[in-house]
Amino acid sequence: MKAKAKTAAEQPVLVVDSEVVRLIRQHARSSGKTEVCGVLIGQDRDHRVEVAACIEGQNADEAGAHVTFTQDTWEHIYAVKDKKYPNERIVGWYHSHPGFGIFLSDHDTFIHRNFFSSPGQVAWVFDPQSDEEGCFGWVGGRIERLTRIAIADRRGGEPAEASGKPEPVVSADSAHAPALSRPEEQDAIPVRIRRLPAEDSSGPDDSSLEQLVFKVFFALSALALGFALAFFLFPRVVLVPVVMNPATGQLIDARTGEVIAEPRDPNAGSTAGNAGANAGGSAATSTQHPNAGQPDPAKSGQPPATDPNGKKGDNGKPK
Repeated sequence: MKAKAKTAAEQPVLVVDSEVVRLIRQHARSSGKTEVCGVLIGQDRDHRVEVAACIEGQNADEAGAHVTFTQDTWEHIYAVKDKKYPNERIVGWYHSHPGFGIFLSDHDTFIHRNFFSSPGQVAWVFDPQSDEEGCFGWVGGRIERLTRIAIADRRGGEPAEASGKPEPVVSADSAHAPALSRPEEQDAIPVRIRRLPAEDSSGPDDSSLEQLVFKVFFALSALALGFALAFFLFPRVVLVPVVMNPATGQLIDARTGEVIAEPRDPNAGSTAGNAGANAGGSAATSTQHPNAGQPDPAKSGQPPATDPNGKKGDNGKPK
């Protein structure tokens, strides 16, 4: 921590190089949601602070509402300073406030009091979202926003002579989109931009969206129709839980308790078979020939017997 030196009672004059301002803005806009930081390089003499360069604070602890110089950040800063700006000194620091406005928070004040406590060190703040910027410095032992700030252009004094660069050319078809014509582009083929009317500008996108919605709706409708036809036309297998009564052998629906099947009698088949066999035997017996038990006279060699009416037979022979 640096020892505090005696501070002046009036504000110092701050002169910042325009290139430094541009680099600070560029660094802040590279991270639009988190704070960034860096240090200011220059000289402090005769109550006048001159900022000639800046060094980005790499490896800093950057967050949405605060930023902290880490040990790696200080090592990088001093390495760059010793190499590029050996005869200059650190005259302050800068950081961004994305969307917060220009002020020093309690955390910013702590950093300035403990790391930039010299009377000639300032704190530059830039808001990349509103493009506001301001600077704070030591005045009579307290930190105040400075009022005397000057931007110096290191290229000031250059003569405004003819540079050979042509003026920007605006085409008639694109009055709202000016095109810069450079010497190396004068031989290029011009491109004409045709603007669509307001009612036609959204036509292709709307048509594509309508086609997509129609295709999705058609596919879902076809799928629903297929399921409906399959449900009504094709047979369905319905599984019914059943239980069997071990005493009676009946199948009972487990949901309703109704008997859905009776057991088969194993003796019914054998009784019917025996009855059929007996009936067949009786028929065979009753259909026997009446003379089946009597011998055939033709086969035995004896003359047939005559009947009592005088026909020839065994009793008709003369004695």
